[in-house]
Amino acid sequence: MKKFVPQFLLASLFVFASVTFAGAQVKSKTAKVVPAKAETAKADPVSDLQKFRQEFIRSAEEYRASLVELSKTYEANLQKATEKQEQLKSLYTDGLISRKEFEASGTDIADARAKVDEMKVEIAKADETIAAARKPIETFTYAPEPTVRTDIAWTTGNKSIDNLIRLNGNRYGVDPYLVYCVIRQESGFRTGATSPVGAMGLMQLMPGTAARYGVSNPYDPAQSIAGGTRYLADLLRLFRGRVDLALAGYNAGEGAVMKYGNRIPPYRETQNYVRTIGTRYAQSGGTGGVTLTTKTEARETKSGRK
Repeated sequence: MKKFVPQFLLASLFVFASVTFAGAQVKSKTAKVVPAKAETAKADPVSDLQKFRQEFIRSAEEYRASLVELSKTYEANLQKATEKQEQLKSLYTDGLISRKEFEASGTDIADARAKVDEMKVEIAKADETIAAARKPIETFTYAPEPTVRTDIAWTTGNKSIDNLIRLNGNRYGVDPYLVYCVIRQESGFRTGATSPVGAMGLMQLMPGTAARYGVSNPYDPAQSIAGGTRYLADLLRLFRGRVDLALAGYNAGEGAVMKYGNRIPPYRETQNYVRTIGTRYAQSGGTGGVTLTTKTEARETKSGRK
């Protein structure tokens, strides 16, 4: 999972609350099984989303502050280079230095000014990202319910990993087949996979993302699948169930998606990533599938049963 958000921005994100579920207890004095009243502790999706965004905004603001400090350094260097050129100009006029030496000072100024201009652009981008993240959050009902799943047959070829995918999909309310599709694209089911940019394990977690979800060993299948599935669940909540935007966020970072107005960023890798996984996932319905803009929801089985 390649991230286009800077590494130290990702690393500043923190581990936040996970969703826990309390199962219903069934007990009866007779042989008949009588369901007892179940008390299910469900996290408030809006509260989780607020927390998710607050952490992101805090990190984005810290990143912007670091850009401002760096910009000040570049501006000071530009001022020094300008003053130096003025001194060299007098020496050149008096014939004490060569023309080459004097012209070299102009190159230094151009380089320093380019860095200052670059920082201005990056600060403006950071401002856009922060502004997008601060937009009001609409209340919505999070889908899907943990028990709703596609009916397509799938397997990674490893029963233990299959069980971990189903377990975490049920736990965090993400279609296990979607998790399967992401793992297939990310690592090809190789537990020891490492990308050139440092993404690790089955779900190719970047160091910052792994830290955010309490994953101490990204190469451990259980930790990788748990962390990656939780991240997918948060992205689905963040983008109101939009599978395409959740996939884009998983690949390019949620900040990039918000920066482009909750659209798939214009990065070729990200667009191909969403298209590849989305096409495979859309086939899960068996009758033409679903569009990438729909929520992960129940599809009718071949027998017509939902």
